[in-house]
Amino acid sequence: MPGKNVIALRKVSQQYAYTSLQMHEAIARKAGFAGTDHKYLGFFLQKGNLTAGELADLTGLTTGAVTGLIDRFEQKKLVKRTFDEKDRRKIIVVPNTQKIIALFEPFYKDFQNETDRLIATFSNSEIEIIKTYLLKGIELMKLKNEQFNKK
Repeated sequence: MPGKNVIALRKVSQQYAYTSLQMHEAIARKAGFAGTDHKYLGFFLQKGNLTAGELADLTGLTTGAVTGLIDRFEQKKLVKRTFDEKDRRKIIVVPNTQKIIALFEPFYKDFQNETDRLIATFSNSEIEIIKTYLLKGIELMKLKNEQFNKK
């Protein structure tokens, strides 16, 4: 049975996850999105051009759901579909990076600055511990996602 500290950390971690979801849902509504659609735009900001299949792999969504997602983004002129120059059967989704950043900067700029100030209150060794915990947690969740997504 886990000790008090482990249980307390689990509870705080759950609160963090729930509060993050609530904040992102609120941002989505303010920006004109439903649910977590806006979070998937981050993949375009990180990776640039993507195929629908690559986006499906990154998001864990079905290819059908990704098609709908791309349609919604395209309607808002946040991405556009183009043909791959080498294989015209393949569609590349090209983000309008400037428009995506301009759309979300008002919501995230202050939060990012406040987060930076919060992080600055920790020592380098504390930051490394937090980073290690988060990275190991990410790997664990990726492993579980793979297990859950197996058919």
